[in-house]
Amino acid sequence: MNPTYWFFLRFAELVARSCFSLEVIGRENIPLTGGNLLAMNHQSYLDPPVVALASDPRPIHFLARKTLMEWPILGSCFPRLNVIPIDQERPDASALKSVIRLVRAGESTIVFPEGARTLDGHFQVAQPGIGLIIAKTLAPVVPMRVFGAFAAMPRGRQDIRLSPITVKIGKPVVFTAADVAEDQGEGRVLYQKLSERVMSAIAAIEPPPRHPAGI
Repeated sequence: MNPTYWFFLRFAELVARSCFSLEVIGRENIPLTGGNLLAMNHQSYLDPPVVALASDPRPIHFLARKTLMEWPILGSCFPRLNVIPIDQERPDASALKSVIRLVRAGESTIVFPEGARTLDGHFQVAQPGIGLIIAKTLAPVVPMRVFGAFAAMPRGRQDIRLSPITVKIGKPVVFTAADVAEDQGEGRVLYQKLSERVMSAIAAIEPPPRHPAGI
């Protein structure tokens, strides 16, 4: 773990514990070694640091809008925080290829199957990107579900509310060669099917007691 990542992680931990009473359930389901994908619903800008804390002590890699690299001060830090820039305005094969290389090299990467943050706190339709990565790597996927991040910092608002956040982690979903065989579909059809399977695993994670509404 590089020093910049460790510093920001510890700072995020201080904020998450004191302001959001962060709770992580099922951390033991994240493999400590080997290439894998972490997949979580996307509620807020708070999701990436929350995932990093849920995965601690294992460092992970992130996909993020390339425009974030233009932020003052923080923008120059993002590469040292394992951030992979992605162009959301058009198909960006280079970012997905970077994730594929990382997973094959034994690294762990978080991917939000929905692509963008939710507007209402509820699940969105999965995009085919994570399905493509699965088809090319057969990497195990760890489903994660975040609760409370939308209430704390919903899309479209710049203020932050001190609302409790919970991350609940399910058991890894294992994919086999049969899952990506020709009879399962080709190209985008196959990738979409795999992505929807991941979203189903995320949705199957039951809300904890302090988030009865599941948001």
